[in-house]
Amino acid sequence: MLGVSKAFPGVRALERVDFQVEAGEVHALMGENGAGKSTLIKIMTGALQGDEGEIRLDGRPVHIGKTGDAQALGIGTVYQEVNLVPTMSVTKNLTLVRQPRRFGLIDWGAARKRARERLKRLDIDIDVERPLGSYSVAIQQLVAIARALEDDTRVLVLDEPTASLDANEVALLFRIVRDLKARGIAIVFITHFIDQVYEIADRISVLRNGRLVGCAPIAELPRQKMVPLMLGRELERTEQRASRAASTALDKPILVAEGLGRRRVMAPFDLTLHPGEVVGLSGLLGSGRTEVAKLIFGAIRPDSGKLTVGGAPVTSASPSHSLHLGIAFCPEDRKAEGVFGELTVRENIILGLQTKRGWLRRLSHLEQEALAQEMIKALAIATPDADKPVSQLSGGNQQKVVLARALTAEPRILILDEPTRGIDVGAHAEIVALIRRLCAQGLALLVASSELDELVAVSDRLAVLRDRRKIGEIEERDINRQTIIDTIAGAGT
Repeated sequence: MLGVSKAFPGVRALERVDFQVEAGEVHALMGENGAGKSTLIKIMTGALQGDEGEIRLDGRPVHIGKTGDAQALGIGTVYQEVNLVPTMSVTKNLTLVRQPRRFGLIDWGAARKRARERLKRLDIDIDVERPLGSYSVAIQQLVAIARALEDDTRVLVLDEPTASLDANEVALLFRIVRDLKARGIAIVFITHFIDQVYEIADRISVLRNGRLVGCAPIAELPRQKMVPLMLGRELERTEQRASRAASTALDKPILVAEGLGRRRVMAPFDLTLHPGEVVGLSGLLGSGRTEVAKLIFGAIRPDSGKLTVGGAPVTSASPSHSLHLGIAFCPEDRKAEGVFGELTVRENIILGLQTKRGWLRRLSHLEQEALAQEMIKALAIATPDADKPVSQLSGGNQQKVVLARALTAEPRILILDEPTRGIDVGAHAEIVALIRRLCAQGLALLVASSELDELVAVSDRLAVLRDRRKIGEIEERDINRQTIIDTIAGAGT
């Protein structure tokens, strides 16, 4: 792919990107959210058309106008979400597009034979008559690969294939990938798991903000160089951060997580949080920041470890129970998980407190109005009145409404997942200042963010995550961008 560019209204998704993959090579494509990975792959596989640039196969220009063109050229794709039918048999899934027929009817004997042959290429021996959904996620992923592989497949795109796999299943998948590589198939491997990249890839390309910022063989691009490429090189800025006010309560943690985790989601981790303290969660996209936040809040139910709040063990993991314990959560995706767009600003703000009180103790309209006006003033929410639908507010003001709802529940612990994502500079500064004020008032804060400057500015302590594991903590005196990057990369590895 040479000089590929793509623009959407108001967004330059790709800017003259060059990308090439060789036969018998695993080429990792890396980048944070919005880097352009998905757009590049969609152009490669015919799901999108580029505005500029050229695609060549074996040195010859080719036109890929639709996904069928890519398949005809031998380009197969396996997406992160397995796009198969779990209630159907393995045979039906593998022959869904090309069903063998005899006398106008489907020849199921031939279909089963074809399914077994396709699986045999990957050295997989399973009952093809069983429903696909009865098998593990790893087997479903391998069936998806088997369906993507045709006799003439030249290039195979694997989009986050290990996102839902455990260590043993990843090992099985990588064995298959190495076998495909040995057969001369070119493999494009998209992932956020750094350790897996350095285990399986031969070469890495890094995209950032729609541009190719680095491409090198794996041996020439160690972690310490690759991570700054993904995050940016603004390392020279002087970092100023407010020191935490001395607190005698810091000796008594309000929250203690010991070995908390969930298989396939997040490896067991330990974490403590004190009143008046801000603990940051740092790591690249897919490192487990959101998973840690949701495990503590109960939005993801843990299957290992224990959680203690205020000295008492948490016996029931759920968001409603967390609210009653004094834990509030502001999610990353405010539109899908935060605000209720069709409800008013007032209705959105009072939901947290009303849920905590229960629906038998209804807030009166006067109480709702007073709470809403108090929060609108305190957070400087730009709205003509409290009865404006929240969907009509800007992104930054919607984020403030989510924060207001959390604060009206009067929490002891507030979890913020990407509190400033997608908002303007002014709102960003206001929310960072709010975090500092809340901390000074004794509220315990857990802040998950991809913004290093934000974490440096607000954190008293920093937990660093990589590949859904907690790999270290950084104390207050050592918190700076370079230390965070070095820890994520695994300095010395």
